[in-house]
Amino acid sequence: MTDAPGHLLIVDDNKVNRLLLSRNVELLGHKASVAENGLVAMEMLSSQSYDLLLLDIEMPEMDGFQVLEAINADPDLRELPVIVTSSVEGLDNIVRCIELGAEDYLPKPVNKTLLSARVSSGLEKKRLRDEQRRLLERFATTEVAQDLQESGFAIGGKRANASVLFCDIRGFTALSENLAPEATIDLLNTFYTLMFEAVTSNGGIVSLMLGDGLMALFGVPQPLNNTAQSAVAAGHEMHSMIEMLNHDRLADGERSLRIGIGIATGEVVAGYAGTDNRATYTCIGSAVNLAARLEAETQNTGSRILVDQETLDLLDRVDIQETFGGTQIKGFSDPFDIHAL
Repeated sequence: MTDAPGHLLIVDDNKVNRLLLSRNVELLGHKASVAENGLVAMEMLSSQSYDLLLLDIEMPEMDGFQVLEAINADPDLRELPVIVTSSVEGLDNIVRCIELGAEDYLPKPVNKTLLSARVSSGLEKKRLRDEQRRLLERFATTEVAQDLQESGFAIGGKRANASVLFCDIRGFTALSENLAPEATIDLLNTFYTLMFEAVTSNGGIVSLMLGDGLMALFGVPQPLNNTAQSAVAAGHEMHSMIEMLNHDRLADGERSLRIGIGIATGEVVAGYAGTDNRATYTCIGSAVNLAARLEAETQNTGSRILVDQETLDLLDRVDIQETFGGTQIKGFSDPFDIHAL
């Protein structure tokens, strides 16, 4: 059990009950806030985070059952532990509370020893859920974590229209030859931090890290209004961040970095690939292969960003540096018109 104090919200229309429960909670070493009915409680929950809810059932404006239904329907509140404290009798009412997501049911008057045990248990569950969410978001992305929470995990994929971005550091092998392993890792960590920020700030996710490069997806698992516009905006931001990084590197006497970016748009199959024991969120499709080839093609053309025609057609505002018509791309039988931005 955790000894860390929690912040509890006590919801009860009876002033004496609120005072008694608040006093008991504070004696247990926790902070207590109060609400006189469910409507006030929901307003408080929307503006501040709490670790546990002590909830009465019979209240005006919005009763405890309605509060439980509202919490269960809100993804941001669904994991909040709720302990019902009520004088409402009957097994059916208790069962209904549990079915609506309550952790436990304590009859009034509330026994102090039981309250202490239930609060400690509820706070420990909250801590474990929060830790699980932090770990999930650390090794996945916020969007993938949200998709897992909303849809659950299943091996397989779904068809979707998306834009795929590949980015790679030019000449990284030669660049890292004279670097100590620790310096190489530090450089890559800095690179990934900047690139992740550029991708996520434009609605994308980094699906794969490839040594000194990455693959980013726009439009899956969460849809975007214009996947191509978001991907291109991310690409420009990635170059801007590299330019800022190079300013510091040159000042320190270090070599500047150069990156190449390829972006393609089309139908992909996105989902979880692997096994039930180990899986990753990824996507497959010709757009993925084309984006990877376009990123490699930037070395031949000397371009900063190369996009396919499907991506270009979706852009609202575009500054085309050069168009390479009828370009033969490795792995594709038909030539492509590709565009340098």
